[in-house]
Amino acid sequence: MPVKNYESLNTTTDVTTTRTLLHEAIPLTGTIVSGTYGSPSTATNVKDYTHGMFQSVYDYPYLSSSANHIFDVTMGFDESSSMSGSLNVVQQSKKINLYNQFSQVLLGYTGSTNQVRVFENDLVLDASAANLMKDSYFLSFSRLLVKDQIKKGSVSIKVGNGDWDAPFVNNIWTLTDASASSTNAGTQDTIGGQYGLLYNDNGDGTYGPSVFGLVFYQAGTVVLTGSLFSGSGQFYSKSHGDGGGYYGLSGSFVSQSISGNCDALRHRLYNISFNNTTEINSTIYFCRVPHNKYNFSANPTYTSGSKIQVKNIATDEPISYITTIGLYSSNNELLAVAKLSEPLKKTITNDITMRVRLDY
Repeated sequence: MPVKNYESLNTTTDVTTTRTLLHEAIPLTGTIVSGTYGSPSTATNVKDYTHGMFQSVYDYPYLSSSANHIFDVTMGFDESSSMSGSLNVVQQSKKINLYNQFSQVLLGYTGSTNQVRVFENDLVLDASAANLMKDSYFLSFSRLLVKDQIKKGSVSIKVGNGDWDAPFVNNIWTLTDASASSTNAGTQDTIGGQYGLLYNDNGDGTYGPSVFGLVFYQAGTVVLTGSLFSGSGQFYSKSHGDGGGYYGLSGSFVSQSISGNCDALRHRLYNISFNNTTEINSTIYFCRVPHNKYNFSANPTYTSGSKIQVKNIATDEPISYITTIGLYSSNNELLAVAKLSEPLKKTITNDITMRVRLDY
């Protein structure tokens, strides 16, 4: 058996940790969301459920084995909304419950009355009546796309704000979270993570002043206010549901099902893009080989008859090659192995420091 030689690591000088953020661009075209695989209400890549509380959107027909889940879409309103007070609201309790579920998970409760917070179009969360978003759409992106979180300042959502028959003709609005930054200056912390504001992009390098939604970066959720489409006279076409006619925005929220409202929103999604973030934590070990150690191989074939076989002249310096590094516990139990890309020559005249990185 070859003799193992151990070199102790100083945890103060030989070990350090790093954190690396990797970003990947995610483009979602509107034709995938609604168009490539059928009309909004018949698309084969959109899965409706018997409970009727949300839709799941896939990049292929969802019955295909190669389909990937992209996001879920739903809508709802707060119980204090004027829409919840309307008579004969379709799925009223479900719409209220869905709104409360998202606000409870993402915003939590108020400190004074211990009530579920209402979404606001600012970063203050002071329950100011002028800033409340009581009627909203919710897009929950899959973890496959978001990874650890959405990169701040990278979100762009283009929506058509025209009538149903031509939503994108001279009516494409771009929503951006350009006010957010890596320094978190344009974000707010909540129990659901950090969120930023979605402003309308003016197309000249500026944005605002209106806010039409929120982006919760760690949760991978976008909240769009219904007022974004308040100027759309023909917001939803009944011909895709029960034949003939159109609804305005408030009529759709009140008189149409959740699935019907999801159809209407997907019909207007022109493009969605953002960068995801993958966080890689690393521990780096600096394995130092002094000049007077590891100059002889532990391989039993290295010597024969007490002579080093790789030496032609007895006075030549010994030579060895480092090929593998093993990390051991305090009990000399092998925990990890690192292989060099090519053997590293070691002689008595050189010191070597090798950098081993463990990612997790």
